[in-house]
Amino acid sequence: MHLYLIRHTSLNIAPNICYGQSDVDVSNHFQVEQKALAEKIAHIQFDAIYASPLQRCTKLAQALNKGTIQLDSRLRELNFGDWEMQVWDAIPRVLFDAWAADYANLSPPNGESFSQLHVRCKSFVEEVSQHLHGQHVAVVTHGGVIRAILAEALNMPLKGLFRITIDHASVTQISFNEAVPKVKYVNR
Repeated sequence: MHLYLIRHTSLNIAPNICYGQSDVDVSNHFQVEQKALAEKIAHIQFDAIYASPLQRCTKLAQALNKGTIQLDSRLRELNFGDWEMQVWDAIPRVLFDAWAADYANLSPPNGESFSQLHVRCKSFVEEVSQHLHGQHVAVVTHGGVIRAILAEALNMPLKGLFRITIDHASVTQISFNEAVPKVKYVNR
């Protein structure tokens, strides 16, 4: 399976807001960003298209017009629980620092840990790869999901994942056709 991980476009939200699974809409730059992304993947004929059910992903998947879209809740961004839609600086520093020191295992209050996100992303990849071996699959999703799938493909610890930049409207491609996954490119 050739997996093309596509991050949603920029969002209509003030800077420095923790939004995770909140259903934030796309920005006014959507059409420009979508067109640039469409050019990056114009040469690819997808056999399947999956998307997070959040509107920032479904709108992009529909606009790309590459086929029937299957929504999968495992492709949602990290659930930040009580921190959703809060200004990052408003989160009590002691709570944030404890989480940041071990976000792989700790979760924000009423949220999920990055390990939990990783488990659901791994489940998605395993299920889809069983049915679509050798095929081209587009996944319109979020930065955290892309990082989690990269961690699985590269057998990386979750702790350092935020060192990997995943831009809005970018494509990351991983091939799962061999015994060991191959990362073809990241953040293109």
